[in-house]
Parts: sequence; C-alpha cells; structure tokens
Amino acid sequence: MSNYPGDGALDRDGLQPPRSGYAGRSMSNTSAAFAPRGSSLAASGPPGSFSSDLRSNMSSKVATSRLDMPPIGLDFGQDDDIPTTEKTVAGLLDKLNKEMKIKEGSENMLEALNIKKAKQTREQRSRVENELNTSNRKIGQLKFQIEELQRPKEVASPPRNRISGLFHGKLQRSTTNDFPSAERGSGTDEDDETESPTFALAEILQSLETEEMQPDFYVEKANGLVELFKRNPTLKYDLAWSVFGLRMQRMLLSDSREVIAAGYRMTRYAITDRKSLQIIRGLNTDILVILSLVKEGKASVEREQALKFVRSFLEVKDGIRELSRPVVRTIVAVAENGEDRLRSICLETLAEILIRDPALVISAGGIGPLTDAVGEGSYEASESLVSAFLYLLDMPSGRKYLRAGYGLEIVFSAFTDSLSTHTSESRLKANAKVISAMLKSWSGLMSLSMHDFRAIKSLVASLQFPEAQVRDIILDLLSDVLRIKPPSWSSSFLAGRRLTTYGRVANLKSDPIPYQSTYPYGEESSQGNLVEHYLALMLVVLFEAGLLRSLLDLLNRNPEPTLRRKATLLLGEILKMSNRLLPNFYSAQLHMLPTLFSSASDFGGRNRFLATSTVYQIDSVNRTLHRSGAAATLSLTRLEERSERQDPSISTDPAKATTTVQVDEGQFRTLMVESQVLSTANFYKWKWNVLQAIVEGPLLNAKRLDEAIKATKFMKRLVGFYRPFKYRFSNMKNTKPNQRYVKVGCTLVRSLLHTPEGVKYLGENKLLRQLAECLAQLDPMSGLTSTSPLFSPIRMSETLSGGYFAILGVLSSETKGLVMMERWRMINMCYHIVDLKDRSDLVTTLMGNMDFTLDSHFRVMLSKALTASSKDIRIFATNLLRKYAVHFSASSAGGKDRAILEWAVRLLITQLYDPEVEVCERAVKILEEACNHKFCLEYVVHCRPALDHLGEIGAPLLLRFLSTSIGYHYLDDLDYITQEMDDWFLGRNDNYVTLVEASLARALQEPEKIGRRGLDDAADQENNGSVPPHFYRELTRTAEGCRLLEDKGHFNDFVATIQEFGMEQHDPEIILKVKGCLWAVGNVGSMALGAPFLETTDVVHRIVQIAEHSEVMTLRGTAFFVLGLISRSIHGLEILDERGWDSATTTMGESLGLCVPQQIGRLFSVRRFPLRGCSDHVPKLTPLLQIQPWPTEPREASAPALPAAEETSLAEDDPVNAKILQLIVDLGNTVLTKRALSDLMHIKTKKASGFRDPRLFRKVMRILESHHYRLFVRRFIIDLFDRSMMRRVVLDEDESDGAVLPRGPDADGALG
Repeated sequence: MSNYPGDGALDRDGLQPPRSGYAGRSMSNTSAAFAPRGSSLAASGPPGSFSSDLRSNMSSKVATSRLDMPPIGLDFGQDDDIPTTEKTVAGLLDKLNKEMKIKEGSENMLEALNIKKAKQTREQRSRVENELNTSNRKIGQLKFQIEELQRPKEVASPPRNRISGLFHGKLQRSTTNDFPSAERGSGTDEDDETESPTFALAEILQSLETEEMQPDFYVEKANGLVELFKRNPTLKYDLAWSVFGLRMQRMLLSDSREVIAAGYRMTRYAITDRKSLQIIRGLNTDILVILSLVKEGKASVEREQALKFVRSFLEVKDGIRELSRPVVRTIVAVAENGEDRLRSICLETLAEILIRDPALVISAGGIGPLTDAVGEGSYEASESLVSAFLYLLDMPSGRKYLRAGYGLEIVFSAFTDSLSTHTSESRLKANAKVISAMLKSWSGLMSLSMHDFRAIKSLVASLQFPEAQVRDIILDLLSDVLRIKPPSWSSSFLAGRRLTTYGRVANLKSDPIPYQSTYPYGEESSQGNLVEHYLALMLVVLFEAGLLRSLLDLLNRNPEPTLRRKATLLLGEILKMSNRLLPNFYSAQLHMLPTLFSSASDFGGRNRFLATSTVYQIDSVNRTLHRSGAAATLSLTRLEERSERQDPSISTDPAKATTTVQVDEGQFRTLMVESQVLSTANFYKWKWNVLQAIVEGPLLNAKRLDEAIKATKFMKRLVGFYRPFKYRFSNMKNTKPNQRYVKVGCTLVRSLLHTPEGVKYLGENKLLRQLAECLAQLDPMSGLTSTSPLFSPIRMSETLSGGYFAILGVLSSETKGLVMMERWRMINMCYHIVDLKDRSDLVTTLMGNMDFTLDSHFRVMLSKALTASSKDIRIFATNLLRKYAVHFSASSAGGKDRAILEWAVRLLITQLYDPEVEVCERAVKILEEACNHKFCLEYVVHCRPALDHLGEIGAPLLLRFLSTSIGYHYLDDLDYITQEMDDWFLGRNDNYVTLVEASLARALQEPEKIGRRGLDDAADQENNGSVPPHFYRELTRTAEGCRLLEDKGHFNDFVATIQEFGMEQHDPEIILKVKGCLWAVGNVGSMALGAPFLETTDVVHRIVQIAEHSEVMTLRGTAFFVLGLISRSIHGLEILDERGWDSATTTMGESLGLCVPQQIGRLFSVRRFPLRGCSDHVPKLTPLLQIQPWPTEPREASAPALPAAEETSLAEDDPVNAKILQLIVDLGNTVLTKRALSDLMHIKTKKASGFRDPRLFRKVMRILESHHYRLFVRRFIIDLFDRSMMRRVVLDEDESDGAVLPRGPDADGALG
C-alpha cells in the first residue's frame, strides 16, 4: 500500500467501515459522482475543502451523474466490462515490467558499489537503496491491483447512506466494477478503479459533519479515518486543522462516551509534530482531557483514550513542552487514587514525564504518588518507576529536583519499621525487588551509599530484628544482589540433612560459575568481567555496612534452625566470593570471624555450643562448596563433554567407575536381585537407580556381562524393555522424571559397545532391527508405511520415542556402532530423513543427538543440513558446531582433536556466506568465541574468509584477527586496519559506550534469564557481562599494532580529552565523549604491550580523580571499571597501588583486574544534592486574590498552561462568584473540605448563574492548576458547572451571537 497520496490507488474494500452491514460502497463513493482522482470537489478550494456551497455542489454533481447512468433495471452484460478491464490490466502489466527493470538495475548498481569503498559511495548507495525500496513498494502495489482486477466480480447491493438514500431503496445496480464511468474514458494512467486517499478523507470528514446521527455512525467513521491514516501515514501532514479540528471538537463534546473515545483516537493518529500539538491545544483540548479524566470509572473507554491521547505527546519530538500542568495535575490525581483502574498507566506516564521534564512533574505534585507507589509495594512494576529516579540521580542537573536521603529511601521503611507496624509479605518482597534494582545500578548504589552508607546500614541492621519473615526476605535479597545461586544440595541442607548423607560430594556435579572467562588457559587474560568487578565493590560496601557482624549475630542469637542454616549457607558463599574477588587487604580480615570464634572458645558462655555448631556448619559448607566447585579438572571436563553429548546427566567420575566395575560374582548377583529385574517383568517395580549403577559399572566387565546374558534373564528383560514394538519404553510419557529411562538406555548401549561380547549381543538382538524398521516408516524410498508410525509428530512430543535418537547417537560415537547402523541400512534412511521438508522436528532431533567426532556419513548429513535445509534447521545445525569449534579448540595439540576443530571451523566459515543474516550472525559469534584460543584463531586466519559482505556483523570477528601478527598483516593487506581505526576514532568509540553499558545493565538485572538460555544464546551467555571486544585493545596485542597506534597519535588525543573534560557535569555529548576515551585508554592499558602508553602520560591519576570526585555518577562508574582494566597489566597495577587502589590477584601474583580503593569512602564521597527551590509539596492556600500559577522550570515559549483568549484574572466582583471561588480553594484544605462541599451544593441548588459563566469556569480551572485536589474533589468541582457552558468554553462561542470561532490557523480546505 502506498505511503503517499496519489502514489498508487488504494484498495476499495480497505476503506470500508469495520461494521458487517457495509459490504459494498454506496453510490456516493463511486466515480460517477465525482471527478477523476486529483481534481477538487468544488471550484472554490482544494480537495477536502468545506465551503458554504458544498451541499449545492454535491447535489448538482449527483444530478449530473444521474443523466449519464443507464436506465434502471437494464441488464449489463459482461461484454461491456471486458474491454476496459483488459485495457487496465495491460497498462498495469506494462508498468510492472518497467518497475521490474528498474529494480534489476538498482540491484546491479548496488553490487557494483559493494566493490568500492563505503566512504566514497555512501551518498550514491543511499540514493540507489531508496530507488530500490520505491520499486519494491510499487511492484507490490501493481501486483495487488492486477490480482484485484482479475478476480471474478460479484454483484452486491450497495448500502444505504447519504446519497444512495435518494433512491429510497428502489435502485438496484451493480457495483462500480460492473460498468465504466463516463468520466473514466480518458484512458490516462490514472484511470484506476480505486479512489485516492484525498477523496476518502474528504468523504469521511463530510460524513462527520452530519448531525443527530447514532453514535455508532460517528465511531465507525472515526475508525475508518484512523485506518486511512495507518495506510497513508503522510496524509495527516496535509490536514487543514480549521476543518478537522471542528469535527474533532464536536466529537469530543458528544454525550456518548464511545464517540468521545473515538474522537480522542482519531485526533491521536492525526498528530504529526510539535506544531500540530500546538494547534490541537489551541482547540481547548486540555479542558476536554481534564473533563474526561475526572469522570467516574464507568466511562473507562473514554478515560483510557484520553490518557492515550496525552501519552501521544511524549512520542513527538519536544512534545513534552506542549504538555500543560493542569493535565499533569489531573493525571497525578488519578495516580493517587488506589482504586482507579488507570492508576498503573498514570504512574508510568508520570515516570516518563519525570525523565523528560522533571520540573513539570514536581510542580504538579507528581513525586508523592510515585514514591508512595514504590514504597507501598502495591504497584507490580515498581522497578520501572525507580529507573526514572535513578536516571535523575545520575547528573547534577537532575539531582537538583530530588532531596538526598528522601524519596527512594522510603522502600527501606518496610524493613526498618516492621516492629511498629505489621508489614505484609507481598510488600516486603516488592520493596526487596526495588532495593535490588537500585543496588544493581551505579546511580542507585552511589545514592544509597551517601551519608556513610546510612540506607544500606539500616537494611543490614534489620537482620537483628526478631522477625523471621523480615530476616528471611533480607537474606534472599542479599543472595540476589550478590548473584549467589543456591547449590544443588541446598534444599537438603536447609531441611536439616547431613551433607555427607544426602547429596554426597563425590556425586555432586560442578555448578557452572556464571560469567566465567572464556579464556580458561590464560592466553587472553586481558578480557575483564564487569559483573565480577561490580560484585567485588558490592561486597566491600556490604562489609562496610556491617553485614558480617549482623550475620554472625543472627547465627548466635536466632533459635530458628532453618534461618540459621540459610544464614550459614549465605555466609559460606560470601566468604568464598570474597576470597576470589577481593584483594588480600579486605579478604584477610574476613575469614577470621572474631566474634564467632570468641563465643565458641568461651567455655563459660551461654552460646558456646551454638557457636561451636555454627563453626562446624560453616566449615562443612565451605568444604562442600570447594569440592563441588573444583571437582572437575580439565581432563575430567573433556571426558564429561564427550559423554554428555548424548545425556548431560551421565556420571563420568573415573573413581566411581573403577570401584563399581571391580565387583565379584556374589556382589553382582546381589545387585541384579536388588534391581527387581529378575523377580518381575513389571518395569514400574524395577529400581532404576540400581540399574543405572549396574549398567555403568559391572556390565563394563566382559565376564559379568556374559553372566548377565547367559545365566539370567537380566539382559533379555532389560533390553526387551527398549524394543520399540513392545511399546513399553516407546509409550512412556515424555516427562522430566521419565528421562531416567533414556539415560539408562544410552548408558546400556555404551556399555555393550565397550566389550566384544556386548557388541555381539547387541548385533543379534531385535532392538536395532526394529529401530531400523521404525526409521524405514519415515523413509519415502523404503516402501514401508504405517498408519501410526513410531516417530510421528504427536508421539515425538508426547512420548519417549525421541529417546531412540539419543540411543542412535551413542552408536554414532563408536566405530562399531556405525558398522551396526550400516548393516541395518540406517545410514541411508537418515539421509532421506534429512531431506524431509515437512518434518523439521525430526531433522533437528536426529542432528541434535548424533555424534560428529568421527569422520562418518553423519558429517555429510550435517553439511547437507547446513546448506540445503530450511532457515531454522540451518540455524540449529550452525549452533551444533559450537561444541566442536569451542570445546575442541582448547586441546589443539592433539591430532584427532585438531582435525575435529578444523572440520568444524571450515563448516562455520561456509556458513558465513549463507543468504540469511541470522545464520551468518550465529556463525560469526561461534567463530569469535572459538578464536579466543590462539590455534583456532590462526587457523581461521589461514582460511582467509571474506567478511566484507557482512558489514557490522563480521566486525567482531575481524577484530579478533588483530590479536596475532598473521591476522594483522592479513587485514593490513585488505586496507582494513586504517579505515577501521578512523571509524573508531570518529564515532564508533562513542557507540561502544552504549554497547558496554547496555550489556552490563542486562547482565546485572536479569541473571535468572541468562541461566535459562537455550542453545541459540549459548555463545552470548559467557560473554554477557564481559568487556566487549574493543578495536584498540585488539590492536595493542601485537607490536605492529602498537607502532601504528603511536604513529597515529590517537592515544594522546584520548588522554587530552580526558584531561580537559574529565570533570564535565552538564553537557551529555561531552560526557559521552569522555566515556568513550576512558574505555579506549582502559583497553589499551589492559594489554602488556599497551601499558607503556600509560607511563608516558599522567592519565591514570586523572582517571582516579574522576572515579573519586566526578559529579556524574555513571562517569564515576566508567572510571571505576576502566581502572579495573588498567590493573590487569603489571605496569597499571603498580601505578594504581601508588594511588591507594588494590586488586585481587591469583596465587601466582597475576592481577584479576578487580581493583577497589583501600579507603572505600573515597569512591562514595558525593556532595549533598543542591535542592532546588521548587518543592513537590502542596502549596499553602493563599488568599484568593493572590493565587498565582505554580512556579515552574523556565520552558520554551509555547501555549499557556490553559489556552485562553486573554489573561484570566482571579478577582471577582460578584459576591456569589467570589464565594464560589473561595469555597473551591477551601476544598484543598482537609479541615474545611466537608463544610465547603456542603456550601457549594447549597449554592448549586439555588441555580447560581456563576455555574453557567465561562469566565468563572476558567478561573476555577486556574485554581485547579495551582492547588492539589483529590480526584473525587476535582470531579465534584467540574460537575458543578452546566454542561451547555462547557460547549461554549471549548468552542469559544461569543455570548452575544453564539458564533463559532475555531482556535487555529485559518485554511481554505481540509488539505493544505
């Protein structure tokens, strides 16, 4: 559909109202009544104008068109329609051919421009792309018109409306498509059979002029106008508001709530820019919005559309400047009403306005409802409201509107006041979420750490209150803030079970440490982890606030065992984190636990036994955490990776396997009897944990396996359970507990392949033969069919049938298993299954379970899936290559592993040329992760992939190439380095700031979502929270790059910017530039070869000053993280040590880049907020004649707070009116409210003339703007005035003659 009027014809049916009764178009809409498209409705104005002769012109045209119509009742044959239709189609086909040639030429031109440099062809490329987009749009329009013309015509009766009503229902005729109009005989290109947007707009505005129609009529026309604006976005830019505004005012003054709602919606879609908002406000819409918002809840549709209309101001550039304070006052009143259904959206609106114009919200008294909503916990999305406050806290220009120590700290009252008032659990949890969000942002942490960590100390001290509920939620809050994930055995420990009995350490799998560096061998140790650095600072802040002392007091005094165990577990995790993240200056003092040990060694004390038990539990927890976290060595990890490709839960502990294999005959028989397999054929009674131990242990012994096969029915029954046509395993429900059956089956097949006896038994068993038959049911070449195949989509999703592919995956990992699969022709069947277009679920299951470590046919199938399958399967197959490219790159020395790595890398490089961008992006991310290892990086560079066609997608991979001399020379030959260096220096450095801040915020706020990511986001999981690749860091990895950086002089320019503008606190653009320079200096300084750049300048001292004294909180945070990067190099660590900053190191003395100041108070020394002279409290009620508008921040000169013809004076000569004004002022006083309500109702009953006086109403609106009133009071005040008076106020009708004077620029027609 065209976006421009006259660009192409619109679909005729698309302009119909949504009601079902309007199936066709009336005669008033046909071309017989109007001139061709592009001509005007009347000679006096352009299309859409509404002159005084409109009705006569319309009537004359209708009368003229009647003379041209054939006699009524004449049967029109199809022969009259065919020539015109064929001629129109031929013309459209000719246009289509021209557009196709233009499109082809544009595409060829783009291909030619891709060869040249982007800088030289940027403007030309932009013009060609615009031409190509225009051609595509026109091609779609032409195809649509041709399809509509070639569609069979249907005869339908037109609806009755304004013009068809002239025939009184007697005229029955075909639709417009059944005969040509006399005015369409010119044969020009514009002879389309659809009308123009201009024509449709004029028709709708004309119909809205009709009075005394049903509400449905106006709603229908307004919705049609909205749809017209949606289809033609540029149409609203040509509106003449003198006509459109009058229609809008009349709809908004309707007695029907639905019509008013439709009017708001229609006006909202007509907004274009700030000028249009000024015109709309000039039509007194502020008063109409206030009238709608104060109505009762039964007018929900009207109030909702009115609020959406207000929110549309925020979507326009500088539209916030046109939002008046009276409207915001009304929104504040709605937000204060806890029972109002619009309260939530009003709070969100106030939060958005607070970000864009805080002075407006404060002058309207909006801070109170926002802080109350946050503190009460009644608003579900309190974190979004807090983000607005945190945004203001960042810079001094925003902090002047807030008072330090007030507002946000109200959320701590739920914990600190729990003894005096009963606090609900829901409020405690809601406030805990808010506190967590604040502590996870730099602005929040800085503001809460003011006044010597007063707010955080109050929270930590609440652990000493004898409230179990409060203590439990605070412990959960601390775990969330410190990103402590409970270990797998925590539930057993909290339940009071001994760790040596439940969840044995020997069987515990290592929990993955989040955000672990992707450089496990220290090759690229310069990549920092911002999340761990932030956690290190958080630990120091909590220790400074007395967390350790409070936890120890809780352990010594709390008799509740579950809470004590929870605190013990948290303390153990904190001690473990501090040992890993904090410098020795801090961590050495923490592990002493002086209070606890002194109590335990006090033999005469009351709490000695309790303290001794606590020491034992802490020691037990620490030993368990150490064993479960460090049990997996590098060799064991590789073994687990290979075995877990089929099932992640398979145990690979070699010690356990050795002990379980070496069992004698008696022990083996005891195990078989204990498993219940020999005693019953009912598999529900079997003990599957014992079976798992037997299968992965004794059955690896050839003698024990032979005994199980020949001497007992153990193997017959166990293997028979997995035979497909016994429908035991294959009919099991696909649930999580039932996955143990798949696990045992995979382990069983692996154990059988381990010995010659097992291979022989598996080859002779019916299991594989029946599996082959089930696969043949899916193979269209086999000739076997089944009405209910085992691998049907329903059975694959609802039963364990998909587990057979896991078993086949075990076979594919061994050469003997591949021989068995070839024997039963499973390989050929799998080839045909991969070709199935309608079973993507089957293809992904097959490919996802196969093992590709061996050079087998399955590698060929994977290559086929990577190139010849659908988009989703190609993405899935690309993700499968990650574990072979990334995991095997760690052991590149081995010949077999090296071959697997090279195979995976070659396939990933092939995926870089996939036509789908998503596939290329996944391949780039996987290669980027694999290139963290030197051998893989060198091999990728050796393959010399072309990445020019990927643009920004391939940039991170190209940056990796810079880290080696081979890659540097390769990119230098392509003239990539110089061009990319200039781009980063001129703009990309600033974009990097946004990227790293967004990555850090996402990593801090959403840790639980990161843990649940699937395979698609696996590559992002490890990098989230880490420092993204930076050009200058990769450049300084090599000596050639350092020489180039020195020759260019970019580093000195960065230093000069930091030295000159480091303390900037007002200009956002300069602050962004400083941040970009800080990140560039930090990335250069983090490298060993780049550290000497720091010695030549005094930039580190300046960065320390920014971190300790800058008034911009996020700039402090940037400097803090940059100092962490600098501390990764030996030179940087020595310089920072001289400045009083220390960093955590490994046992070998290597810095981890987690530096913190030795005096933490230096980092949080923030000056008190300079409170602005504008308060959000309700002003004191002044005498009536002294009421002035509330002082606001100087805003741009636009419309006044309430548009009026002249300045309204609040002085009143009439004593009754003066009393009314004074009583309305008294309504703002809670003491005088009841009496004022009674007196006003008494005056109302006497039918005072003031309630029909527009001047008095404007004065009342001025009072409502300047004072705080509850919502029901505002509703009461407005309801006092007569309804007819409202119309005169809005339309600005002169009281003498009632003439309508529309407020807005004069125009000649509806379209300018």
